[in-house]
Amino acid sequence: MKQIIAIIALMISSNAYAQSHLLPDVPEGAQAVSLFGEPLSMPAPSERVLENLAAAKEKYDADPMDADNIIWYGRRVAYTGDFRRAILIFSEGIRKHPTDARMYRHRGHRYITIREFDRAIEDYEIAASLIKGKQDKIEPDGAPNPAGIPVTSTHSNIYYHLGLAYYLKHDFENSLRVFKMGRDLELNDDNTSSTTHWIYMNLRRLGRDAEAAEALNHITADMDIIEVHNYHKLDMFYKGEVPEEEVLNADPNIPAGASITYGVANWFLYNGETEKAYDLMERFLKTNSWGAFGYIAAEVDLKNRK
Repeated sequence: MKQIIAIIALMISSNAYAQSHLLPDVPEGAQAVSLFGEPLSMPAPSERVLENLAAAKEKYDADPMDADNIIWYGRRVAYTGDFRRAILIFSEGIRKHPTDARMYRHRGHRYITIREFDRAIEDYEIAASLIKGKQDKIEPDGAPNPAGIPVTSTHSNIYYHLGLAYYLKHDFENSLRVFKMGRDLELNDDNTSSTTHWIYMNLRRLGRDAEAAEALNHITADMDIIEVHNYHKLDMFYKGEVPEEEVLNADPNIPAGASITYGVANWFLYNGETEKAYDLMERFLKTNSWGAFGYIAAEVDLKNRK
């Protein structure tokens, strides 16, 4: 661990590392550019979101060295849709706290949002190295679920987003490996449902259908799901216990619906119904959900369409 920390500290202090994490150029007013070259921008944030940002900024200004203050300032900035500024704030956090895995976890998330998948993988691999042998902690929610019970942890979020980043590179073997690490945390039923969804999709993409079916043995109808009802519904759909018409009714303009829409489109794809799959993905890309993981995955699949 000491050797890993020393290498990371050297990387961060080096000019080469700093240059490698410069933000890519985008058209004025855009946050990112799609894989098809289209500028992507966000609508104006709500008053409530701006109030939360102001409170986080006040704490940050009072103590800009505090790691939690940096993280929450960056998270609140990201919730306004300013992902590029959030990345800069988390980069500042990395300079100040180079061995705090949370800084890489949150910056990597926003690299995924702006389609910088290689940079996200780099951040998450560092984060995964930093958490080895360390106690996991529940991660507070920026947008709490209706029950007000956080269902993710630092470790689960690092594995989840690293697995996602590999998936978006179509590196299904590495994605599968990492999502299994996340599932094996046995954090709660929400974690089991979300990781199983991605494990299943990776195995189907790899043509390992029997293993994919076996992975669903972790899923039951009576699981205690607090937040990820979308993933649980998809898992039950894969098991044949939820009808197709029910999952096709999802609204892709909201994050939960976006994940279901992509899951169904992907299901069509690996079951040989390619026209239905790509048609659903193309309709999905006409929504305003460009920051949703399902949208990004659909964009990747359409870009790599053969």
